[in-house]
Amino acid sequence: MTIQDCGMLLGGDQDLLRKNHEQFLAQPVDLDLSGEVYVPFGEFQRTISTPVEVRGPGTFFGKATRTIRFEPTDKEGWWVRRSDLPDCLPTEVSIRNVWTTGEVVSNIVLRSGSPHNYVRMVEHIIALKAGLGIDNLCVVLDSGDPPIFNRGSLDLVEALEKACITNTSARARYVTVKEPVALVAPHGGFLLLAPCPGGPPRLDLDVAIAFPNAIGQQRIRLPVTYDHFRKGAEARTNTTAAKKIWCQTIGKIFADVRNLGYTEENVLVAGRHRYVNEPHLLHGDKSLEAAWHRACLDLMAAVSLIDAGRFVGRITSYKAGHALDVQMITRLYLNDLLTEYEG
Repeated sequence: MTIQDCGMLLGGDQDLLRKNHEQFLAQPVDLDLSGEVYVPFGEFQRTISTPVEVRGPGTFFGKATRTIRFEPTDKEGWWVRRSDLPDCLPTEVSIRNVWTTGEVVSNIVLRSGSPHNYVRMVEHIIALKAGLGIDNLCVVLDSGDPPIFNRGSLDLVEALEKACITNTSARARYVTVKEPVALVAPHGGFLLLAPCPGGPPRLDLDVAIAFPNAIGQQRIRLPVTYDHFRKGAEARTNTTAAKKIWCQTIGKIFADVRNLGYTEENVLVAGRHRYVNEPHLLHGDKSLEAAWHRACLDLMAAVSLIDAGRFVGRITSYKAGHALDVQMITRLYLNDLLTEYEG
């Protein structure tokens, strides 16, 4: 792929994109699942048959127990409702309702109506919309602080499986981009989106990360299928040993940091030359947990913010994060770049 193939630049510096695109192409692929048999989510929209609850320590208030309740719904889309705010309407999972991607702690925050009607660190929940192909769901939370788990979002996947994912009578809708597009961040990270090339609708990912610590360079390729997402859902978010020390010292002056529910069980901590705790999702002798997390939980959360239908096509992600993800989805809407895909 040449720089010309990256498509229309929606933001950022063209020369910076060219430089970092060359670095991306030079980075070896650690795991390539693109040749596996593709299993689609099906022709009909999906929801669950029965409600189900999951509990865990709060993400931002770790000493409190928080509850997520998944409920089937006849309304299209995903809706987040705060049971502790009975006078507030549910918030649709949509790019239109993203408030911020965080400052001290990077995360996607959804909000609508009242300024109190928000949910933080929502990405590890909403990623299941695109990752599992569940189109319609009501997510009920007892606060704006969702629980955090020792196995990434796998507890949530298992809960939805227990609730029985089922087809509705409505046909699934698919959307793709009208043409290839690119967005590059000031630090050189970028996202490339390309249309579905034809045939059955599918979404393919090529995700590369590069950190100056034990995580290092990681790159995986995969089509988004139920099984691939389920595997990646186990990947925990990651942080650095330096940030861990900062949170335990200077960070304590911030309320959000002082009460964080992060532990060495639910977060992967990377030191300069080795991991502080045990990494998961090994491929050979190399952990790809950080790349799996980026692909399945962070990137699929951004895709889930597309409310027009299931997104299909190809996404290339290099050194990108929540802020760039949200900017990309926003610019797709601002520039009217989404179109219905019929195959």
